[in-house]
Amino acid sequence: MITYLLLMFEFAKTGLFAVGGGLATLPFLREMAMNYPWFTMSDLLDMIAISESTPGPIGVNMATFAGFNAAGALGGIIATLSLVFPSIIVVVIIASFMDRFHKSLIIQRGFYLLRAATAGLIAGAIFEVVLLSLFDVSAYTATKELVTLVRWPALLMFIVLGYLIRRFPKVHPIAFIVGSAALGILLKL
Repeated sequence: MITYLLLMFEFAKTGLFAVGGGLATLPFLREMAMNYPWFTMSDLLDMIAISESTPGPIGVNMATFAGFNAAGALGGIIATLSLVFPSIIVVVIIASFMDRFHKSLIIQRGFYLLRAATAGLIAGAIFEVVLLSLFDVSAYTATKELVTLVRWPALLMFIVLGYLIRRFPKVHPIAFIVGSAALGILLKL
C-alpha cells in the first residue's frame, strides 16, 4: 500500500510541476531514480531513447514503466494516472479563467515567465542526458584513468550523427533513429 501511495505522490508531483511536456519531467524522473528502486538511471536513459523514437510522452512512458516495476500492473496504472491527473485539473481550471483574463498583463507576464522556467528545465534535462550518455563517471571513479571517463563509441556516434544531420537535412529523422538503433545492436553498445 505504501508503494502505491509513493507512486501516486511522486508522479502527481511530477505531473503538476513539470510544465512543458515530456522533457520537463526529466529532472523529476532523475530524482526518483536516485531515491527509489523503481528504475535506474540506465533505465531512464533507455526510456528516453525509446520515448523519443516512439509515440507517447516520456513522462507517461516512464510512469507506466516505473509503476509496473514497483507494483505490477496496478502500480503502472496508478503512476500513469497520477502523472496525468494534475495536468488535466490545471488545464480545466486555466481554461475556465482564460476567457476572462487572457488579456490581463499579469497573466501574460506569468505565461512569459513560465516559458522561461520551462526552457530552463528542458535545458537542464538535455545537459543531464548528454552527460549520462557520453561520460561514465563510475568507470573513471573506479579506475582513476581519464580515458575511462568518456564513452568513446557514444561520443563518436554523437559526432558522426551531428555531422550527418547537418550534411543531409532532408533525410527524415526516422532514418537516423533506425540507423542508430541498428548500429547499436550490431556493435552491442
